[in-house]
Amino acid sequence: MALPEVLRHRGFNLYWAGVILSEIGTRGTIAAVLYHVYQLTGSYAQTGLVGAAQAVALLVLSPLGGVYADRLDRRKLLQAAQAVAMLVALGLAVLTATGAVNIWLIYVAVILITAAATFDSPARQALIPAMVPREQLPQAFALLNPSRELAILIGPGLGGVLIAVGGPELMYGFDALSYLAMVVALAFIEVPHLPGSPKDESIWAQMKDGVDYIRGRSIIWMLMSLDLSATLFSAYRVLLPAVATEILHVGPSGYGILAAAPSAGALLASYTIFKLVSRSNRLGRILLAATVMYGGAAILLAHAGVFWVALPACLLLGAFDAVTTTIRHAAVQLETPDEVRGRVTSIYQMASRGGPALGDALMGKVAASLGPVTALTAGGILTALYAVTFLPRANVVREYAGAKAPAHQQA
Repeated sequence: MALPEVLRHRGFNLYWAGVILSEIGTRGTIAAVLYHVYQLTGSYAQTGLVGAAQAVALLVLSPLGGVYADRLDRRKLLQAAQAVAMLVALGLAVLTATGAVNIWLIYVAVILITAAATFDSPARQALIPAMVPREQLPQAFALLNPSRELAILIGPGLGGVLIAVGGPELMYGFDALSYLAMVVALAFIEVPHLPGSPKDESIWAQMKDGVDYIRGRSIIWMLMSLDLSATLFSAYRVLLPAVATEILHVGPSGYGILAAAPSAGALLASYTIFKLVSRSNRLGRILLAATVMYGGAAILLAHAGVFWVALPACLLLGAFDAVTTTIRHAAVQLETPDEVRGRVTSIYQMASRGGPALGDALMGKVAASLGPVTALTAGGILTALYAVTFLPRANVVREYAGAKAPAHQQA
């Protein structure tokens, strides 16, 4: 079997390995923090505030992170962001192990780690076009997204095991080591120069340029709205600790399995996704159909009732999320020139990462009032209905065909 062309680039392969290792710690820590907060408070609403803490940093700092991703050396910026997150994770591990941690310190740690990620993410994605040719970008994202899911699969499962063995501090300590792995991997990657924004222009003017670019590319802001519809209304992860402990009665190990299951679903779908983005010219319709089915999977999880129904529901959530994420991310990068890539990526990040953060807060609040079943059912319905509105008539999302036919030509 021939090696895919995208895997014949040394820099991309090193980057790919570093992303997996870093994401193992990051995703495991997210799962551990949600469980830690719920165990400390027993409150849906306070668990949802973890998402609110992430949203504060994302929404305030994302545009600035994008500007600096265009102004500075993207590899060095990514290294610095990973180093900051490593120190925060290490501090959280020490505070938890010594018994000095409290709910507010956890929220502050979440804000700081997310703040580092607002500079990390645009630099991280803006590096990819420097490592592979344009026509291989969809394949690169088709590999990166499921590969991150492999880390997400291992991370929450590892988090559940480490919590059961010695508490959340073990997961936080592992997270610090995983950030270090990414810092080291980046030191061995040579990245050719990409055109960026002039350093003598004001930061505010460059932020405005990024916003203006997105306003002129309807497919980008339409994809942002689709992303938000799923992550804002169907934020199921914040409910998993309560579902595992109070409804399914499976404890921390069962929680770890459920938290990891969406990633397993994404991995199971990875071969199909790679073939789709390589061969299909109907990616827009596939994106919309997968978004509808994602909403349906959220409804199935809400009404599962038993572990062996909840588990396949989580697998389906991961599979459909992987399809939609790969198509959306590749489309945004294909539609964006190098000189504004960091800013566009950072603004898109406000939807792709800010949406889940706000969704956690919203779902926690709604679940506290109406219960997790009603909250997740309503969210799944809203997600599916919004995607359906794109189907009746021609538009740039429905007609999106991938790298073979750039979306801006259809706008």
